[in-house]
Amino acid sequence: MEKSLDRKLRSIHADPHGSTEFIIADAKDADMAFGMGAPGKSPERHDGEVRFKTLADYRQQIREVVGQGIVDIVLMSASTSERLTIEERIFEGSTVTPAARANDATDVHVVRGGTIHTEAARPFRSAALDHIQCGHLDCQPAERTVGANLGLYSVTFNNRSELDLDTLGRFKEFREEAERKGFRYFLEIFDPNLPDAVPAEHTPGFVNDLVARSLAGVTDAGRPLFLKMVYHGPQAMEELVRYDPHLVVGVLGGAAGTTLDAFQLLHETRKYGGRAALFGRKINQAECQLAFIEFLRHIAYGLIEPVEAVRAYHAVLEKLDIQPNRSLEEDLTFKTPVMSYGGSGKTISLPTHRSGQSPSARETKNRTSDAARPDFASMTSDERLEYHQQRLNGMFGS
Repeated sequence: MEKSLDRKLRSIHADPHGSTEFIIADAKDADMAFGMGAPGKSPERHDGEVRFKTLADYRQQIREVVGQGIVDIVLMSASTSERLTIEERIFEGSTVTPAARANDATDVHVVRGGTIHTEAARPFRSAALDHIQCGHLDCQPAERTVGANLGLYSVTFNNRSELDLDTLGRFKEFREEAERKGFRYFLEIFDPNLPDAVPAEHTPGFVNDLVARSLAGVTDAGRPLFLKMVYHGPQAMEELVRYDPHLVVGVLGGAAGTTLDAFQLLHETRKYGGRAALFGRKINQAECQLAFIEFLRHIAYGLIEPVEAVRAYHAVLEKLDIQPNRSLEEDLTFKTPVMSYGGSGKTISLPTHRSGQSPSARETKNRTSDAARPDFASMTSDERLEYHQQRLNGMFGS
């Protein structure tokens, strides 16, 4: 069975400006960052008690998402992919493509009591491509299609020559190995994880320029299928899409926030030329993941507006007798600003429009522009640590 990812990419490249295809990925690879907390909080927890779902729960959610057949990609850790892709073969006969996180730089090493993720990101890879493809080292050629043949590779640039050259060098090594082994990948570009790396107002241009510069020397055989990056607003998105219409741009989901946060982010991405959304926590923390994914698809294809979708989603929860995490009124607010990744923790209410539609992009931008990056110079060390923790929650969405 043809994978929907391949069909959509073919359509996008055949007509970059006219294709209406949109790629949706469920990122369930957070165990490579957060450990025990990756699967999310358990519904069985009591007030004041932190109890997490288990790894078995996490994997069962993946089985259900694959069975639904709406998302195009499920991103997993190499160990989970081995279990579900190689041993259980759940992707056979499915349009969903399995993928595995191919590297885990130090800025995603997030453990309770740890601080390594607050230091400048350094490249690191736990997973071997052979393990992802066939489950052991030194795969035979025929074995390389047994497991996942798509991976996520992430880079973080901090405007420091020694660090960034090391990141680029490791990325080059990965590309060369991937090409030799016929392994496809998509590229994740995180914002700098050092607070003083680049002024906040220059971050969108800094990241866009590095995307263009980093891939300029890479021929088709070594280029990523698409990008996964922070959404920096309409101008930055349009700039990147206009620069190269065959550079398929996708956004990462960020922290869970409200349902409107998730739906509006996907809506904005699509409106300004993005062609992919990779949501982790936004899906994983949803009261009903399958219903949530269904509405993501409707928004991606312009069938419903974000506000409408939030109301409809709550109606589905009521019909299914599922207790929502938030009231409908609260779910129609922005808790993680759509136009800003770092965020300020402010809650931004959505005014009631007679038409029931979401506000325009300009209105949304105006309301969230003051909620951009915090003033690091005035922050205490504990506040800066909290900022980094929130940033990491957004990276993997768990």
